[in-house]
Amino acid sequence: MAKKVEKVEVKALPAGYVPTLKKVYKEEIIDKLTKQFGYSTVMQVPKLVKITLNEGVGQGTQDRKVVEEAADELTLITGQKALITNSKKDVSNFKLRKGMSIGTKVTLRDVKMYEFLEKLIRVALPRIRDFNGIAEKMDGQGNYTLGLKEQIIFPEIDIDKNPRIHGLEITFVTTARTDEECHALLAAFGLPFKKHNK
Repeated sequence: MAKKVEKVEVKALPAGYVPTLKKVYKEEIIDKLTKQFGYSTVMQVPKLVKITLNEGVGQGTQDRKVVEEAADELTLITGQKALITNSKKDVSNFKLRKGMSIGTKVTLRDVKMYEFLEKLIRVALPRIRDFNGIAEKMDGQGNYTLGLKEQIIFPEIDIDKNPRIHGLEITFVTTARTDEECHALLAAFGLPFKKHNK
């Protein structure tokens, strides 16, 4: 049975606030990638457009409160109200009916996106036990999806209040035209890709 979760309030950031990683992009990354790939104009330099977090909640078909709880957690982690996703069709094998709550998602842009990225890189990923970097596989279209096994690596999640451990999918959408450019952009931000011995 799902525990009752207190409603999460989303705090507003001060006016004129510029995230650290947004400054780093403008002051360092643009120049670095221009030299690396020989771009002739700043407009060619790939940029991060949005970060999407998704979580499928299989138990949601039996108990909507579990999905609401997951949405509250995602709101806490990202600082932005999470949406509940519903099934688009009936799947009899999974006892799934159209319109059932099956997960939660958040799409982050601009300030919230950069804030989340910094927290992911500097706080959350280093908390993974025996961490040795993230996989390098891009999607062939200049985007990257990172799968996390446990949401409790984020400091906002109190395992004592909600002992349910679950995974998350984080997708980084960029304007990069190739996997190589996408990798270079995300690595420049500080995403710790696995190092290969040559």
